[in-house]
Amino acid sequence: MAAASEPEPRFAGVAPPRWRWYEIAFWLAPVAAFFLLSDRRVLLSQIFVYGLLALSLDLVLGYAGILSLGHAAFFGTGAYTAGLLARHGWTEPLSGLIAAWLTSSALGFAASALVVRGADLSRLMVTMGIGLLLFEAANQASSITGGVEGLADMQPARLLGRFAFSLDGTTACLYSFAVLVLVFVLARRLAASPFGLGLRAIRENPARMPALGVNLSRRLRAIFTVGAGIAGVAGAVLAQTTQFVGIETLSFQRSAELLIMLVLGGTGRLYGGLLGAAVFILAQDYLSGISPEYWQFWLGAVLAALVLLARGGLLGAADGLRRLVARKP
Repeated sequence: MAAASEPEPRFAGVAPPRWRWYEIAFWLAPVAAFFLLSDRRVLLSQIFVYGLLALSLDLVLGYAGILSLGHAAFFGTGAYTAGLLARHGWTEPLSGLIAAWLTSSALGFAASALVVRGADLSRLMVTMGIGLLLFEAANQASSITGGVEGLADMQPARLLGRFAFSLDGTTACLYSFAVLVLVFVLARRLAASPFGLGLRAIRENPARMPALGVNLSRRLRAIFTVGAGIAGVAGAVLAQTTQFVGIETLSFQRSAELLIMLVLGGTGRLYGGLLGAAVFILAQDYLSGISPEYWQFWLGAVLAALVLLARGGLLGAADGLRRLVARKP
C-alpha cells in the first residue's frame, strides 16, 4: 500500500541525442528524390504517409510493447474525419488535420481502456475486434461514408492559401513530408524523455515497474492515445492529398501490411518504420509493374527472405553488418 501511495519515480532525464551524420543523410535522401524523381512525387507522398503511420505503430509496439492488429482503425478514422469535413465545406487542410488528430486521439483513449488490461493475445484480439467493428460500421453507413464506393467529391482548399493540391503531386509531396518531419521530431524527443525511458522499462520488465510505484495503465494508455492520434494524422494527410477515402483504410489488411512494414524495418527504432514503409511500397510498386498477376507472390517471397536473413529488420541487419566490420582488423 505504501508503494502505491508514493509518487511515480522520475527517471533521469536524457537530452534528445544529437543528429548524427547518417540521420541527416537519411532525411536528405527524400529531398534529393523530390528533385530527381519529379515524375514520382505522388509515390513519394504515399511513402511519407505510410512512414508516418508506421511511426505511430512503432511508438505503441516498439516502445510500449502493445501488440495491435487494428491500428488501421485510427488511420481510417482520421481519413474519414478529414474527408467528411472537406466534403461538407470545411476545406482548410491544417484545421482538418487537427480535427482528425483530435478524433483519432479520442477514439484511441477510449479503446485504450480495453487494450491495456490484457496480455499480448487479448490485446491482439481486442485491437482486431475494434478494427473490424469500425470497418463494418463504415460499410453499413454508406450514406455517410460512401461504403465500398468510397468517399469522393472532396476538394481541399489551397494549403496556406497559396499552394493547390495539383495532379503532379508537388504540393502533396511537400505537405506530407513536412508533416512527417514535424511528427518525427516530436516523437524523437518523446522517446528520449523520462516518459519514453519509462515505456522502454515497462516493455523490458513489466513485472518490476509496479514495484517501483509506476502506474503501468496510465502510461500505456497515454502512449496508445499518442499513437492513435498520429495514425489519424496520417489518415488525414492521405485523404487530403489523394482527395479520396476508401473503406480499405479501416481494413484488417491495412493493419497487417502496417505490421509487416514495421517488422521489416525494425521495431523500437523510430527509423525502422520509415525504412520499412519505403521498402514495402517501392517493392510493391516495382513488382506490380513487372508482374501484374503474380506480384503478391514475389512480394511475399522477398519479405520472407528479408525476415529470415535480417533478424531485427533491416536496421538490425545493418547493425550486425557494422559489428562484423568493426571486428575485422
